[in-house]
Amino acid sequence: MDPHASDTTGPAPVFFEAVLTPHRSLPPHGFVLLMLLLGCVSFAAGVSFVLIGAWPIVGYFGLDVLLVYWAFRASYKSARMHEWVRLTDEALTVERVSERGERRRWRFQPSWLRVTLVEHDESNRLILSSHGRQLSLGVFLGPAERRSLAAALRDALQRWRRHINPVG
Repeated sequence: MDPHASDTTGPAPVFFEAVLTPHRSLPPHGFVLLMLLLGCVSFAAGVSFVLIGAWPIVGYFGLDVLLVYWAFRASYKSARMHEWVRLTDEALTVERVSERGERRRWRFQPSWLRVTLVEHDESNRLILSSHGRQLSLGVFLGPAERRSLAAALRDALQRWRRHINPVG
């Protein structure tokens, strides 16, 4: 091989790549504002109950703020979950990261891969299947987002098949 010849092979083409994350309608700065507002309202209500002599009620106002805080923290913790989907020449790879940071990886050979969207009344499931193995993808997404993802994956697989087996 000529050491002066240039390498014409570049990186493998990527036909599809996406990072799927759960949707959170309240951004972190909105959470801080909500907690401040809730804390101020609970404090004012607590003071008014102390002034009329019902001081044992004050603890419940602090408890409700604490419960709302814990609920939002749990929601934000679950938002750390994500899925990374990538289709290259060689494989479709799905890597799932749990809210605890645990990673799992699946590889599918694209030639045999089926993308199935199972529709129910108000919901759906996106399933990748090949050689008897199945994987539900985007379980934390809304139905419209799963439909869009299924269409994008099918389109990417078509482009992959045209790339592997060009006509003409």
